Amino acid sequence: MDSILSPWPWYVAGPLIGLMVPLLLLLIGKPFGISSSFRHLGSLCSPNSKFAYLKENDWRKESWNLVFAGGIILGAFIGGHLLSAEAVLLLPAHYASWMGAFKLLLGGVLVGFGTRYADGCTSGHSIMGMSLLNWPSLVATLSFFAGGLLMVHLLSNLFV
Repeated sequence: MDSILSPWPWYVAGPLIGLMVPLLLLLIGKPFGISSSFRHLGSLCSPNSKFAYLKENDWRKESWNLVFAGGIILGAFIGGHLLSAEAVLLLPAHYASWMGAFKLLLGGVLVGFGTRYADGCTSGHSIMGMSLLNWPSLVATLSFFAGGLLMVHLLSNLFV
């Protein structure tokens, strides 16, 4: 039980995450990525939307992605509450303020913009795209890392 309750080392968890790529491709013929689930959820909740982005999206065809996203949320809950030796906080205490909420909102908007601009999220590009040797995914992954390092360096003193 200790091996389940304690964090797994990178050399176990990493290959398990990496195995999602061939499993999704072999079992259901779909690429790994999570950002498109937001679009499908928007299409589901707003079927008569005036936005072509949502109106032309067939969420039923991609409903597997919503189930996949739900499984990630459920797995995180089970891992954080049922398979953890000690309670896991959702967020550090310094986010429980207006400034903390603002930082989370700003970060979410920037991540959402970057995801649309890059035509995919970090998991889609870094795990799926690079495993397929897609040149744009390599550029996107390098940009994710460089942008993240730059923002942490520039903004870490402003918001702490």
